[in-house]
Amino acid sequence: MLHLNIQGLKDRSAWEAAGIALPRYDVEAMKARTLQRPSWVHFGAGNIFRGFLAAAQQTLLNAGVTDTGILAAESFDFQIIDKVYEPYDELSLLVRMHADGSYDKEVVASVAGGYKADCAGPDWARLVQVFQDPSLQLASFTITEKGYALTDLAGETLPAARQDFAAGPDAPRHTMSIAAALLYRRFQAGGHPIAMVSMDNCAQNGKKLREGVFAAAEAWERAGLVPAAFLAWLSDEKKVTFPWSMIDKITPHPSEQVKKALEDLGLQDMTISRTNTGTLIAPFVNAETTEYLVLEDAFPNGRPPLERAGVYFTDRATVEKAEKMKVGTCLNPLHTALAVYGCLLGYTTIAAEMADPDLRALVEHIAAEGLPVVEDPGLLSPRKFIDEVLHQRFPNPAIPDTPQRIAADTSQKLPVRYGGTLQRYTQRTDLAVSALEYIPLVFAGWCRYLLGVDDALREMPVSPDPMAPALQALLAGVKVGTPETCTDQLRPILSNAAIFGVDLYQAGLGEKTEAAFRAMLAGPGAVRTTLRRYLSERA
Repeated sequence: MLHLNIQGLKDRSAWEAAGIALPRYDVEAMKARTLQRPSWVHFGAGNIFRGFLAAAQQTLLNAGVTDTGILAAESFDFQIIDKVYEPYDELSLLVRMHADGSYDKEVVASVAGGYKADCAGPDWARLVQVFQDPSLQLASFTITEKGYALTDLAGETLPAARQDFAAGPDAPRHTMSIAAALLYRRFQAGGHPIAMVSMDNCAQNGKKLREGVFAAAEAWERAGLVPAAFLAWLSDEKKVTFPWSMIDKITPHPSEQVKKALEDLGLQDMTISRTNTGTLIAPFVNAETTEYLVLEDAFPNGRPPLERAGVYFTDRATVEKAEKMKVGTCLNPLHTALAVYGCLLGYTTIAAEMADPDLRALVEHIAAEGLPVVEDPGLLSPRKFIDEVLHQRFPNPAIPDTPQRIAADTSQKLPVRYGGTLQRYTQRTDLAVSALEYIPLVFAGWCRYLLGVDDALREMPVSPDPMAPALQALLAGVKVGTPETCTDQLRPILSNAAIFGVDLYQAGLGEKTEAAFRAMLAGPGAVRTTLRRYLSERA
């Protein structure tokens, strides 16, 4: 039997017999060194971190080009630490899934500690110590788009943020306030340089992180809770930087099929758990083999040599082009389209959707609408990237990714995944944003999805989304089967530039979206019929 813990790793021959690669360094010694002189702390202890960033650091450790690991901190879903960090001595089992059904399996041991970033909890003092240590080079973040949000649909400050702004750096709860509070402790301890690196799928993610940190710091300074010198230190790019990045690796929910395969190899305690916040988590991470990370090289206190693990380091302009290419055209918008239509049409995997001619044609058309406003970053070809996504990555049957997972937090994703494209269209004199046909079809499908009824008129769960209750309230009274019940309910949604990046009516897309939405209300099968009509009429 194989046990995923430090003691269990000592039976190396059993792991090797199971075809599972082990770390090629002394894990316990690495942990001790990391705790003594930490260099990297990461916020957001979920699958993308464990399946990509921790694995990249392990590549460096295996090669002997670094000798410390990463400290993981969770600021939102504390049960991740309880369920898959502490019981397994911070080890993860990474399962890289090939399209032919084969798996590469590796124990990732580069995480030296897992902490709850709870200002009232026992780990807080340790996190403060980490941020006070001169050796700390970077704090990185994978907290999803909503982790940066400080305002609601109406633009009002969220209650948690408002409370943090009043309470000061001693009692932060929102991740942006937590980051600001820990930076304040670093400032008090001598102000050693540090890079704060967002690695989320957000346009200008470093800017979003900086704005969130400054929102808290400025509120505290106005209230006299921190000195003006703290703001001056934060503003000094020789001391604190907020590099931009583009990250790409599909890390779906843990798969029952993978769990069984691991148990058949003799792995014990491969339980898939659901946390209080609804996150599915397991001691293993199943992920695709493809991965990209493009980082702005702005690290005032040094950095790990991650280029040795395949990371691209470049300037901010190139990062922004790569991010816009991927997040705004070549992958994420296509994912969101498949998410809402997949749920409506009863699909449970992205790979199965890609075998549906209508859905495949839809995402091909969406990509074609986005390509004219994409700048080639040079490092990666937009056309080749799309081809890889459509012909290799999305159709990979080994990736158990679901439209239901991707549909989560869609209101937070739309401005990131489509807003930039719409804005760039409005800035071009040779292109008409009002001529777009398939992108507004996605918006119509999303509004139809929010009704919680699929195309067969069966009740359908709507994935978690912080704006879902407010949006569904606006759609109250709209009934599938009676299109005439849709009057002006969509207007406050489609006119909200915070959701779409532009006012869709001002862009000439509001009425188009309404028309497609009403067509999808006709009755059972209306979503499919509408989709086919758009594809045939505009082919």
